[in-house]
Amino acid sequence: VQLQASGGGLVQSGGSLRLSCAASGSIVSTRSMGWYRQAPGKLRELVASITSGGITDYDNSVQGRFTISRDNANDIVYLQMNSLKPEDTAVYYCNANLRADWRLKFSDYWGQGTLVTVSS
Repeated sequence: VQLQASGGGLVQSGGSLRLSCAASGSIVSTRSMGWYRQAPGKLRELVASITSGGITDYDNSVQGRFTISRDNANDIVYLQMNSLKPEDTAVYYCNANLRADWRLKFSDYWGQGTLVTVSS
């Protein structure tokens, strides 16, 4: 199983970016998918998550500015980021809790990370 993230880049404060992450490989079932971020010198933190039923959860710092969505049929998760602030600068990692085989338990898989830089 691989998670391939894309969409990061450099944007000015107030701008927008859209991140995408596609899970591929042997996937039997996917539960939650989400985005985490890690800024320099800080711990990795949850930004947003979404269940297979579409229930979403957001960190307070991005509520109202970021929107998470997913394509269940293709195991793709998106993060639309609007009104970006310099404090949103971080490496963003996608995450999927999925089962790769019926004999296995659900496990967390991670993408490679994509850098988002917001200039002031």
